Amino acid sequence: MVYIDSIFFDIDGTLIDARQDIVTAMNYALRQMGFPEKPFDEIVSYVGTGVTYLIAKSLGSEKADLVERGVELYTNYYIAHPADKATLYPHAREILEHFKKKRKIILTNRYTRFAEPVLNALDIRGYFEDIVGGDDEKCLKPSACVLEPVVSRLRIDKSRSLIIGDMAVDIMTGKNSGIKTCWIRHGLGKDEDVRPLDPDFIIDDLIELKGIIE
Repeated sequence: MVYIDSIFFDIDGTLIDARQDIVTAMNYALRQMGFPEKPFDEIVSYVGTGVTYLIAKSLGSEKADLVERGVELYTNYYIAHPADKATLYPHAREILEHFKKKRKIILTNRYTRFAEPVLNALDIRGYFEDIVGGDDEKCLKPSACVLEPVVSRLRIDKSRSLIIGDMAVDIMTGKNSGIKTCWIRHGLGKDEDVRPLDPDFIIDDLIELKGIIE
């Protein structure tokens, strides 16, 4: 076991399965713009590296005006429907309650205005001291720049910190920032992408954190 003061949690694929709501919002935006809907698995494959990337890949275009319109439509729909189908992964609430005395911060490439409503809707927002979202799309995971400001502002000891995520970008963020890493395998990440990064811990269920974090 390792002594940890501060735990950084990713959202999508780590704490929450929000895939259906993301796909529904994206297909709404596509329909409104006159584009055909995309299959569930295709849209999900674009999740994790920021909203602009999700929109551009789903549209099949990087034209600024189209992407901007897509972001607007997606945003308006998603904020109105943040958790129609979203569910917590097994033991998510239990593990947050178990570590309620630890400092916990959300670290996501979602915009903060997307993160807040789904955390509130699933009644887990109160567990987190802060949310670090992907509002600045020039500074997203896996860059260390996403962590450094919050580490400085909250005076977090990186040597006693752990990031938990389901994708390669989460593990890379931890490695780039000099904090311990934990890969949760129930999300969107693939073995061939994540294992070569050598995360400090690999788990299949969030409940296993009880045996890792002291």
